[in-house]
Amino acid sequence: QVQLVESGGGLVQPGGSLRLSCEVSGSIFSINDMGWYRQAPGKERELVASQARIGRPLYADSVKGRFTISRDNAKNTVNLQMNSLKPEDTAVYYCNAVINFSHYWGQGTQVTVSS
Repeated sequence: QVQLVESGGGLVQPGGSLRLSCEVSGSIFSINDMGWYRQAPGKERELVASQARIGRPLYADSVKGRFTISRDNAKNTVNLQMNSLKPEDTAVYYCNAVINFSHYWGQGTQVTVSS
């Protein structure tokens, strides 16, 4: 059984920073992609950033230059450093891992950007 545990959400003022962390545990042989998605109220879940086992990361246009994804293959962890946060970044953020072509999700962590 695969589990994803997230941490690091919260309330921050516009222009501030937050760091999200996610650890994947369980019956894992190899994790393909690891990444972060988000879902704002009334909107569909969208990709924020993704990092394959090797190669360059992928970012949504809306977060390029502000967010940085980092992955530790040895520890099965993925982090998302979010800088220059905007109110439109407010959403529930979900960690995602692709293992043997199946998607696994964390429970979600709320990020609220407000003054």
